[in-house]
Amino acid sequence: MTTTELLPSLAAVVGDRYRSHEVPVRGGSMHVGVWEPAGGDPQAPTVLAIHGITASHVAWPLLAEAMPDVRVIAPDLRGRGRSRDLPPPYGMPSHADDVAAVLDHLGVGQAVVVGHSMGAFVSLVLADRHAEKVSDLVLVDGGMPLLPAPGVPPEALAQAILGPAAERLAMTFPDHTAYREMWRTHPAFTEWTDLTSAYVDYDLVSEDGVLRPATRAEALDEDIRELVDGDSLVRALAGRRHPAAWLIAPRGLMDEVPPLYPEAARERWTAEHPDLEVAVVEDVNHYTIVMLPRGIAQVVPHVRAALSR
Repeated sequence: MTTTELLPSLAAVVGDRYRSHEVPVRGGSMHVGVWEPAGGDPQAPTVLAIHGITASHVAWPLLAEAMPDVRVIAPDLRGRGRSRDLPPPYGMPSHADDVAAVLDHLGVGQAVVVGHSMGAFVSLVLADRHAEKVSDLVLVDGGMPLLPAPGVPPEALAQAILGPAAERLAMTFPDHTAYREMWRTHPAFTEWTDLTSAYVDYDLVSEDGVLRPATRAEALDEDIRELVDGDSLVRALAGRRHPAAWLIAPRGLMDEVPPLYPEAARERWTAEHPDLEVAVVEDVNHYTIVMLPRGIAQVVPHVRAALSR
């Protein structure tokens, strides 16, 4: 697929290095965006970029733009984006095996893995299950187990942690304009950009004659429970053997303080994993750490450092 066949808002932000692929995985095809290196260097290093729990590969154009000498591979995870029709089970092991299959299909032996939000958890499990495919990890506001408030039952976890990000999955919309207007009220997106438009437009899909967000609610429900104490995550952290940077946003999903990882969480996980390279990314929230230039500008040096090792 070329950029001329994409949604206009998406074509406006992905650039001429971008192509999309359909990759065979369990139960069907996974949709994958790939930014090839400028000049098409076959020896260029590869970054595998893995998006968050209700996101898509359209979270990553700024990373690709900032690294023109690098191949950036960004899948839509199972149950999200244009991979929404891939069947369950979901869960971190399924996602890890999917993205490993993507690397195999595209002929990539090893990559630096950059995961945002839930993508960071997938990255850790990928590194545990397919260690030879990963050189380094860059965990962007995710990866370390979440600490929900005391007394929050499993069935309320999505709402407690994600709030409106979970609520919107049950909503329908008459057109793309209405969906954009809903997002414009989101406190995390006060700086609306061309990328915001592309991200929001891509997230709306037609199903049963109505327009709805692409992420399947059952995928979110199955996945989010693993982000607290899932067996695969616990095992991946206990056995981690790849260098890892943990980048933290100072504000949360609603641009709020405390963020997804308040000070107590940072202290706990850095004490348990003292070899983590930890950095707070200034003046961003959970979304804008990857979706605004000032966020990506602070992420890229850590990716470059991983590539240089």
